[in-house]
Amino acid sequence: MAGAALAVVTTMALVPMLSAQAASTAVAAACTAPNWAEGNTYTAGTQVTYQGHTYQALQTHTAYPGAGWNPAATPSLWKDLGTCGGTGPTTPPPTTSSGVPSAPGNLRITATTNTSLALAWNASTGTVTGYRVYEGSTVKATVTGTSTTVSGLSAGTTHTYTVKAYNGQGESGASNSVTGTTTGGTTNPGTGTAAPYLYMGWGDPPNPQTVQQATGIKWFTMAFVLSSGGCTPAWDGSRPLTGGVDQTAINQIRAGGGDVVPSFGGWQGNKLGPNCSTPQALAGAYQTVINAYGLKAIDIDIENTDEFENDTVRNRIVDALKIVKQNNPSLKTIVTFGTATTGPGYYAQQLISRAQSTGANIDVFTIMPFDFGGGANMYQSTVSASEGLKTMLKSTFGWDDATAYRHMGISGMNGLSDQQENTSPAQWQQIRDYAQNNHLARLAFWSVNRDRPCPGGGVVSNCSGVAQNNWQYTAITATFTG
Repeated sequence: MAGAALAVVTTMALVPMLSAQAASTAVAAACTAPNWAEGNTYTAGTQVTYQGHTYQALQTHTAYPGAGWNPAATPSLWKDLGTCGGTGPTTPPPTTSSGVPSAPGNLRITATTNTSLALAWNASTGTVTGYRVYEGSTVKATVTGTSTTVSGLSAGTTHTYTVKAYNGQGESGASNSVTGTTTGGTTNPGTGTAAPYLYMGWGDPPNPQTVQQATGIKWFTMAFVLSSGGCTPAWDGSRPLTGGVDQTAINQIRAGGGDVVPSFGGWQGNKLGPNCSTPQALAGAYQTVINAYGLKAIDIDIENTDEFENDTVRNRIVDALKIVKQNNPSLKTIVTFGTATTGPGYYAQQLISRAQSTGANIDVFTIMPFDFGGGANMYQSTVSASEGLKTMLKSTFGWDDATAYRHMGISGMNGLSDQQENTSPAQWQQIRDYAQNNHLARLAFWSVNRDRPCPGGGVVSNCSGVAQNNWQYTAITATFTG
């Protein structure tokens, strides 16, 4: 927007003096763009007024309430075009083109190899000279068409890209981001790929080294970190974060050559998500646990009406995980949630969409295929639910099949579920084979405490309710390598 025009003076002798006065007498241009407001969706190129400045959106996004994404605080989303006078109108005025193209749309991965990722996107409108493909702030390719292949990558590595159109006037806003993983490579054993749940506050918890030695399992998902009051983490909300039975178990696991993935949340209890009032505070609580144990991965088991079905809290958790990932780039972040037999439902879609739109970079989306009307064949029901998750991830992130699978996990329930669904050892082996053949990122179950035989024993805390060998589900899980 141009500066305000000065009055034209016809007395020629005054012109030199006016030019000297211009800098001191000019006033800011009027604020003609609409006022920025939380809850609105802004497309790339949109202009708004905020705190006496005009801002232009750099990429399409939604200003989610409570996220704090005002223009002054988010230079990655808004460009400050300078000061303006007054306040903006409540309805947008007619706009004219800034001359730059619109942001490309529907960026997606179309093929993967051990060393490359193929990308395609929808064309921008306006005058387009070409497109630049970015990984972070680094340009990886410059092309004139709407597709390219980024080559020279390492096997089994993950990359996130955006695309911007450009012409002589500048660059467009960024497209949606898309993340892909090259094929090949080997699974890092330090990521909790096979990690059944162990709960030290329930179900006659076994000595984890005994289980390790009997099964070959290395990693355990440790349940559950809750709130001890406010935004302070503690095991089960009451046991000390360090120095208690949980740390003793973790020390034993690590002495046995393994490691742990602490799980935050669960179905019940006083959870951190509702108690920590901001994403920053919640991220700080997660960081306390990360620092206490030097963690390589965390799991957020997001369930029930207080977290999963609460829009504010669910968004807070996703936003907190984005902060945690930014502060701990090598940390694996996992979310675990319920599903229907056809795949995750509305609340999971909201969580996944939030993760995509905010760039939370969550590593693994894990479903819990039990207590969901699974019927007699829990293997088929689990596969059906997993394929539904795959479809949801592909449509949200633009991933191909292989990339979606590499961001998926399964966390089942061994033996009888609360709904009397029966996942037998033979069916768990089939589920393991499905996960292995498709290179899923995680396989877990609830729980090691229950991985003991008690046929006809019902749904109890310290055995499975079915005929099995001791630690049989854990031994099957231990053979999963992703």
